[in-house]
Amino acid sequence: MPKKKERLLVLDANSIIHRAYHALPPLSTSKGELVNALYGFLAVLFKAVKETRPSYVAAAFDLPGPTKRQERFGEYKAQRVAAPDELYAQIPLVKEALAKLGVPVFEKQGYEADDLLGTLAAKAPKGVETVLVSGDLDILQLVDGNTNVYYAKGVQQSQLYDVDKVREHFGGLEPGQLSDFKGLAGDASDNIPGVKGVGKKTAIQLLSSFGTLEGVYEALGAGDPAISKGVAEKLKKGKDLAFVSRELGRIERAVPVAFDLPKLSWGSFDKKEVREFLGRYEFRSLADRLPELREEHEEQDGAREKIERLFAEEVLSEKVRDLELKLIPVLRSMEEYGVKIDREHFRKLAQEMAKELKKQEKAIHAAVGHAFNVNSPAQLSRVLFEELHLSSKGLRKTPKGVVSTASPELEKLQGLHPIVRKLFQYRELSKLSNTYAIPLPRAADEAGRIHTHFDQLGTATGRMSSSAPNLQNVPAQGEWGKRIREGFVAERGWKFVSCDYSQMELRIAAHLADEEKLREAFERGEDIHVRTASEVFGVKAEDVSKEMRARAKALNFGVLYGMGARGFARAAEVSYEEAQAFIDAYFERFPGIQGYLEGVLEQVRELGYAETLWGRRRYLPDIHSRTPQLRAAAERMAVNHGIQGTAADITKQAMVDIYEAFRSDKNVRMLLQIHDELLFEVRDDILHQVAPEFARLMERACSLRVSLRADVKAGANWQTLSPLS
Repeated sequence: MPKKKERLLVLDANSIIHRAYHALPPLSTSKGELVNALYGFLAVLFKAVKETRPSYVAAAFDLPGPTKRQERFGEYKAQRVAAPDELYAQIPLVKEALAKLGVPVFEKQGYEADDLLGTLAAKAPKGVETVLVSGDLDILQLVDGNTNVYYAKGVQQSQLYDVDKVREHFGGLEPGQLSDFKGLAGDASDNIPGVKGVGKKTAIQLLSSFGTLEGVYEALGAGDPAISKGVAEKLKKGKDLAFVSRELGRIERAVPVAFDLPKLSWGSFDKKEVREFLGRYEFRSLADRLPELREEHEEQDGAREKIERLFAEEVLSEKVRDLELKLIPVLRSMEEYGVKIDREHFRKLAQEMAKELKKQEKAIHAAVGHAFNVNSPAQLSRVLFEELHLSSKGLRKTPKGVVSTASPELEKLQGLHPIVRKLFQYRELSKLSNTYAIPLPRAADEAGRIHTHFDQLGTATGRMSSSAPNLQNVPAQGEWGKRIREGFVAERGWKFVSCDYSQMELRIAAHLADEEKLREAFERGEDIHVRTASEVFGVKAEDVSKEMRARAKALNFGVLYGMGARGFARAAEVSYEEAQAFIDAYFERFPGIQGYLEGVLEQVRELGYAETLWGRRRYLPDIHSRTPQLRAAAERMAVNHGIQGTAADITKQAMVDIYEAFRSDKNVRMLLQIHDELLFEVRDDILHQVAPEFARLMERACSLRVSLRADVKAGANWQTLSPLS
């Protein structure tokens, strides 16, 4: 079984503490002790651990006293105002928390925390990825192919910087050029002077042309015409300070500290002791997140605990509790296996996408008549509303008063100018590139396998969610979506097998509503949307047009989830009056559905919750709200929960049944769950033997009045799956 990529997480404690102190309002315990920096630091730590899932964790601190940089340049950070005593008083509390969590602390007189982060990253053995957590972007110079920076912009805001993200942030500069950049542009926050009169833009231009500080001054000495006369004079006068500034801004990577990787192992803390510590400072929300933080070999115990406590508190039935407990080892197995990708395929795909984005960008520029930064909301807003004079009536404005160009606002401009459609195409492709084509190969382990994390209680309906990365939203439609799916491949000698429930939620609705006409249609193998259109429009099945079927499909799904006449009118592109007539006809032809919906709402109003066939509850206090919008939303959730929640329960039961049937078979791997679909990896020589068994177990996961059906496909990659003969 392939091992997950090992990851070392190192925190720049001082920068996170300072950012947390200033980002959060004063928080104090009932005893009056200020703890906002402590809370903020732990919130950042917990969030970073959950999102990066490290094998090892360490923290670095500054020590009081002069640093080697201050000895070299006395004015270094001299302008900084001392932090309040209330902040310094919390640093020992942070260290105590780290000790409780088993996180080693690194400090070295004369060096800053940045230097320790650089050193630990350099000392990490081959095969161990490093993630550096900081509230300061100075450490971006440490980013390389094996080191990323997790920038804690706030307590709950973060941004992961890899090499490409650094290039984007610094106008194309490589991370290794950032100390040279400081040599030229300086850094006012640290009192690093740089070259007087040379700003960030000029520094980027010089380093883009000449590479390093030495390269800049070699070009200067040779009289290179690319350096203007004015800039040349500034460079000559500021040469000494340029090189001093570079040294001040360069992070040390060889601080003499002992490094023993096994001692940094994460997750072996005493849960009770940590919970007591958090309780002492009244951090209940953080204590509730402890099960998320366990190391891999204790993760099942932690999840068993995210479930026992939840069901003990919310009574969410015993049947559901048992199902969720049985699901834990299934998900851990899926996460451990991961799914293989073709790195070379994604590399070429990213290049093709980049070329297409350039092409689309030129088309957008041509539609306007000049070049501009398509990714700049301010520039785009100016182009659309000041140059092209598109109407901004009814559009939201940003806090700075600029007309928003967010997607919901652009939707309102559809049809007003060709540029709008081009912008949507550009944004969609950019999203696919930045979400899948570029990052997925970097997320893969040495065997080329992606290990997502499944949260089995990720949604209120009981559906699972996938994160880091999310593999449940990989697009299945469109040219680029299909190309992305081609990059998910089975191992040589294996095949992907996909088992997908057919029209599962409509079958569940037919069961719950005991609607005879729908049940008959399913049992006869009819096209359910054609049957619905035939009933609603009063025509024979053979006379149902594509448009009629499309509207019936929208009705089948929309009505079941509480869609009203206005929503259906938008979905089916008909008038409100026509939409209401369709819905009335639907309920007339399928009275069981109407009775079921009314019964669900009556139960929720009486008991306060909706539930699935398994007894999974969802409490909906807004069902009695006096605010119509809140009440309507609760009603939609009530109907949705019974159907979608039951679908989630059935899928989970099928996963447990299949896992238990094949758990000892090393030729079968369950890889992914994508709502109603399960994806497996199976050895070629047993493919036709086991694939029908997957479908059989899925179809028998629950006994309904309407038979469940699972469609089986197989193939070498996720896109080219075809029905199994």
